[in-house]
Amino acid sequence: MTSNPRLTPTRAAIAATGLRKSYGDKVVLDGIDLSVPQGTVFSLLGPNGAGKTTAVQILSTLITADGGRLSVAGHDLATAPHAVRAAIGVTGQFSAVDNMITGEENMLLMADLHHLRRREGRRITAELLERFDLADAARKPASTYSGGMRRRLDIAMTLVGAPSVIFLDEPTTGLDPRSRRTMWEIIRDLVADGVTVFLTTQYLEEADQLADRIAVLNQGKLVAQGTPDELKRLVPGGHVRLRFDEGSTFEAAARAFGVGPGDADALTLSIPNDGSVRGLRAVLDVLDAASVEVDELSVHTPDLDDVFFAVTGRPDNEKVQAR
Repeated sequence: MTSNPRLTPTRAAIAATGLRKSYGDKVVLDGIDLSVPQGTVFSLLGPNGAGKTTAVQILSTLITADGGRLSVAGHDLATAPHAVRAAIGVTGQFSAVDNMITGEENMLLMADLHHLRRREGRRITAELLERFDLADAARKPASTYSGGMRRRLDIAMTLVGAPSVIFLDEPTTGLDPRSRRTMWEIIRDLVADGVTVFLTTQYLEEADQLADRIAVLNQGKLVAQGTPDELKRLVPGGHVRLRFDEGSTFEAAARAFGVGPGDADALTLSIPNDGSVRGLRAVLDVLDAASVEVDELSVHTPDLDDVFFAVTGRPDNEKVQAR
């Protein structure tokens, strides 16, 4: 991973202590603490109205906080907002692409806004259009682009100013699965170049695939924070599923583990287990001691959906939309 020279390795790319924001009597963010290391993906999840977009708007200087100590890219938001803006890029929920002009013209417009020299702006535009597989469509109106192409152009425009921190607010909403996975690869490439990504998403699988750390926001408070694996371990219910070829070995295994009859028709047992190496070794030791041969072993651990339901208290039968 390439270190970004605009940040020192020991400094958090994004840091918030006691972040607060209210609208009238409605408390949207209630004392939020965050620390995002440089060159990582941090994902903020939460139900609709939890305050995710508000957090992005504050950290990207679009609105001000009511309280808290905040820094982005090594700059204090309260005293150096212009320095923060010079160091960040923001891709919101809705595309900033101007559909009336070409993709290339959109890029050159961003270069002008960043006060780049004409030759430099054209060089960066050509490089980014090529990088995002948009060179062939560069001189076509953006209105003719697919949703995935517009999203790629949106992020390419964000990169014109070479930001060290990028805020992506639900960047793949509405994209088809192939376009979504293309976007994942783009995000991974950005991080490999040392960029820090602050991601909000409505797709829990996306956070699981991309994020180094995840925080779950609910009713204005952070209710869980950690790596994806750490969060999954918060939720009970992990187990090892054992399947046997014969009824006699199935019954012998049930006796060895001291469990109930399991699924006698399918000849399967579910043994509570956290799925760790130590946990799996313990299961295998019991089978070995009882001289029982297992036909199939599979590990089932809680996923982020389970974590989301557990920490936000939403009903199990409600579809997860972590907006």
